[in-house]
Amino acid sequence: MGDLDRIVAVDWSGRLDAAGQRRHIWAGIWTAGRVTLEAGRTREELVEWLIAMSRETPRMVVSLDCCFSFPAWFLAEHGCATVFEFWRKVATGQGELWLARECEEVKRDARFWGKPHKRPEEFCGENLHRSMRITDMDNKITPKLLEGDPERAAKVRGITPKSPFQIGGSGSVGTGSLRAMPFLMRLHEAGFRVWPFESAKLAIAKPQPLLVEMYTRLLTGAVKKSNAEARKKYLAERRYEGLGRGVMAKALGSEDAFDALVCCMEMVRFRDEFAQLKATKDDVLGLEGITWRPGI
Repeated sequence: MGDLDRIVAVDWSGRLDAAGQRRHIWAGIWTAGRVTLEAGRTREELVEWLIAMSRETPRMVVSLDCCFSFPAWFLAEHGCATVFEFWRKVATGQGELWLARECEEVKRDARFWGKPHKRPEEFCGENLHRSMRITDMDNKITPKLLEGDPERAAKVRGITPKSPFQIGGSGSVGTGSLRAMPFLMRLHEAGFRVWPFESAKLAIAKPQPLLVEMYTRLLTGAVKKSNAEARKKYLAERRYEGLGRGVMAKALGSEDAFDALVCCMEMVRFRDEFAQLKATKDDVLGLEGITWRPGI
């Protein structure tokens, strides 16, 4: 009963405007062998769509390209004993306060950085790790990956770690992550299991849909995604099955669509692993979360 009926990989966006969300949020969908690519939804519309699909096919896995949490010390600082408590705090409006470049009502938290604000000293040099979760350091620091896993190391060569505290500038993940958390809470309330905070319940008589954190670069590997010819060559080399001309055209026409498609197809390749995912027993990872990757 662990066979999946549907896999959805979402290339997320933290944009504030609805038009930008509809343009940049893409979903790659695999349904019993059929592959589609879709855009045109806001964050609100996307989540309602995912919930509706999960009721139709509960044996379903969804991945979102954002951080599901922050470093454990930050959750403890805000009195959150679980990630679900942290999501509720973010959803009450605290997330938007952290995202404010300037805020007259309350003092800006200077640990959130990005143009026009520089990285704070407390997150520089030997203290860089304080701005990261364990999974961020594990997945994105190349030297650690060079030992014993050269294939995976090659996939992330040159990728620098990104902190959820970065809310502006190239590669920032904080904005999209903070704006995702209220929707992660909504999905959880609608019956989605969230790994690694909870074990998967896919291989049972009454399955529940599963939600996992994804990092697109871990799944695409080294490719110049902004270049249409590079995307075309990449897809030709991978020879993914079930891709129609319409899907290929969308992936070649949009970097976001390309990410969603590749991540979906990589999840399909390793779909037998999802039913085996168990909740972590580590106290820190139980607060910070873990980015899913094949074989983890």
